[in-house]
Amino acid sequence: MNEMLENVKKVFVIGLDSAPPELLFNRFLDELPNIKWLVERSIYGPMKSTIPAITIPAWMVMATGKTPGELGLYGFRHRKKGTYNDIWIAHSLMVKEKAVWHYITEKGKKSVLVGIPPSYPPKPVNGWLISCFITPDASVDYTYPKELKGEIERLVGEYIFDVVFRKENRDEVKEQLWEMTEKRFEVIRYLIQEKDWDYFEFVEIGLDRVHHAFWKYFDENHHLYPGNDNPYKNVIPDYYKLLDKEIGKTLKLLDLDETAVIIVSDHGIKAMKGAFAINQWLIEEGLLKIKNPEILKEGRQVRFNELKVDWSKTIAWAWGGYYSRVFLNVKGREPMGIIEPERYYQVRDEVAELIKSIRGPNGEKWNTKVFYPEEIYPVAKGDKPDMMVYLDDLNWRAAGTLGYESPYLLENDLGPDDAVHAEYGVFSLYLPGMSEAKRTQLTIYDFAPTVLKLFGMKKPLIGRSVV
Repeated sequence: MNEMLENVKKVFVIGLDSAPPELLFNRFLDELPNIKWLVERSIYGPMKSTIPAITIPAWMVMATGKTPGELGLYGFRHRKKGTYNDIWIAHSLMVKEKAVWHYITEKGKKSVLVGIPPSYPPKPVNGWLISCFITPDASVDYTYPKELKGEIERLVGEYIFDVVFRKENRDEVKEQLWEMTEKRFEVIRYLIQEKDWDYFEFVEIGLDRVHHAFWKYFDENHHLYPGNDNPYKNVIPDYYKLLDKEIGKTLKLLDLDETAVIIVSDHGIKAMKGAFAINQWLIEEGLLKIKNPEILKEGRQVRFNELKVDWSKTIAWAWGGYYSRVFLNVKGREPMGIIEPERYYQVRDEVAELIKSIRGPNGEKWNTKVFYPEEIYPVAKGDKPDMMVYLDDLNWRAAGTLGYESPYLLENDLGPDDAVHAEYGVFSLYLPGMSEAKRTQLTIYDFAPTVLKLFGMKKPLIGRSVV
């Protein structure tokens, strides 16, 4: 192993957002010749994600080796301090911790970084950077250095950061996914050849989008599966083949005698069994009080900000998402808080027990997990929720909207979405000279120490290197 490590001059990281081990390492592997070639010469296995297992913060957890609590990032959006529901969207300037590409600059190493969330607005790096899916559109400055944008536009025209995937026109979603991914790989291959780099990492968000948009057409066990002759049955397998083809073309440009190649994902994916209207449930349980209950009988979807919440009698409210954030109305912290600070832990435990007792639509037992940020992270900075909830171990999405006949929804409340996140993503590490596979199990916190070890470095991080 040491001899192999000595051969490593460069590290190339293929980030596939939401790639699950069940598909990439098992079901699809034989149809993906280029990925298979790498995996069969890699240390590989399922990689346990962070809590919460979502794109933001998981990619930054991976890059820094720090927990969401240390980063102060608990998801895509966060609550503004001293408000009930004013939000700010996660962005690159909120990340204060060093990532692997910062550490390796101590050795003068240069990086190319493409699409690693959150990387908008672009921050200076020792190398080149293209921002991620939170970039508003291609009219803004999305590269470091600024001049790189012109190079990209001359190469592929308007660069695509993401696609709108929660819409009914699936043909359009599919077409845009292919265009986005082909353009991204064209840019990646250009940067491999034109820039003088030691570390290269890109994230393809398209895999996550294809999973969310087409899972019910692909998964025969999905409760909304439309049958074997549906026109989108092969969209997911075909997208994996597209990725494999693009990765194959890309590998040809790398000197595999001196380049370590990592394939990695931030979390996995699985069928969405439905969405649970958590705020509607909180009202039913008497924890969330509203002054306009008639609005829930109008037979339409109601957004939370349409409620006239009686904060003088409200104990808790929640946000929807792949996991739910539950907030308590604490005196002295919230504008009209009612929970006495000395009763905070008792009330929180009581609400958590109630949430854990929620059963499924047919009375079936759910495996719901409730996490307290300060218990799962060494520190919990920023706007941490009081509770982070995995409804039935992430099988059910949380809906923040209300106004339904039942809190159990067959579909996502914010547009078509067939899949939820799973806790295990993938990891595979090819080292120059490796001739056979070695299975391992690791966590997302082991990524940064492993990359640093490949560059002959060690930092005080909680994970461990797999080499």
